[in-house]
Amino acid sequence: MIAVLGAGVWGLTIARLLIKNNQEVVIWSHSDETIKSIKETGQLNNISVKDVIGDLVFDLDIKNVVTKSNILIFAIASPYVREIANKIKAYVNANTIIAILTKGIEKETLYTMSQIVEDEFKSLTDKHISVVSLSGPTIAYEVAKDMPTTIVSACKDISVAQKIQDIFMNENFRVYTNQDIECVELCAALKNIYALTCGIAIGLGFGDNTKAAIITRGLAEMIRLGSALGYDTKTFYGLAGLGDLCVTCMSDKSRNNTCGKLIGQGFSVDEAIKEVGMVVEGINCLPAAYKLKEKYKVDMPICDGMYEVIFNKKTPLEILNKLMLREKKKE
Repeated sequence: MIAVLGAGVWGLTIARLLIKNNQEVVIWSHSDETIKSIKETGQLNNISVKDVIGDLVFDLDIKNVVTKSNILIFAIASPYVREIANKIKAYVNANTIIAILTKGIEKETLYTMSQIVEDEFKSLTDKHISVVSLSGPTIAYEVAKDMPTTIVSACKDISVAQKIQDIFMNENFRVYTNQDIECVELCAALKNIYALTCGIAIGLGFGDNTKAAIITRGLAEMIRLGSALGYDTKTFYGLAGLGDLCVTCMSDKSRNNTCGKLIGQGFSVDEAIKEVGMVVEGINCLPAAYKLKEKYKVDMPICDGMYEVIFNKKTPLEILNKLMLREKKKE
């Protein structure tokens, strides 16, 4: 049995994919109202699951869901990953695989999502739990429409990454493996900051030149931080890095891009988040990214600028001017 923890847009999309792959799936949600709405309408936020509605199984009892599953998929917002990991660790079966869809960095510990789970499960050494990160350019709406999509299954144990690859892969969803899980997760978290930046640029009325500059220089910042952390820089040029960065920065279906666009149009940060109506991971990630770049003394001017806009009430145009007129340097 595969359990999807979280009945949001991405969790529901992945559940649909797995059901179409002939997997037995149960979805845990903390909200009975969400479950009722999905069952009645066959969709959630324009993600349709009508073609598998008869096969969708929901359960509000997380203990029941976890105890009967050998693969647990975390499809919850990053601020709740530690809470849920702590809640379920008493019920996890031996040899369970934890597959993480969540993208972010914990601001207190600077842990990635897999590191949070491993931290919570560190007393379960006898159960041999494996943790995988699934990441890449995967806009949920397009996956739910069966549009060709690629993703990375990252795990230090390549055999576990390959097992998840086999379970998820089909003619519309191609899965690659990677053992550099921490770098994959760093990419996944940081790209949301630059998607937020791109959205602001769009909201201000700027065009493709500006977006290309943000993507290119944003990637350079990601690589600098990854290098300081000792990661393999090749990962940044793959699906989890450049691929996810491009789609999140360019897509009008990206919640980070959408939130940034609203800020650029003059909405306050709080107003923009409320308008989006979903968790904006780029904003959640900013404090941790800022701490990391300060700790490792890495130059990340776009990250600095976004921190000033989001938390210190600087105007986007003020920050743009500062970025454009920085000291001259070579690429």
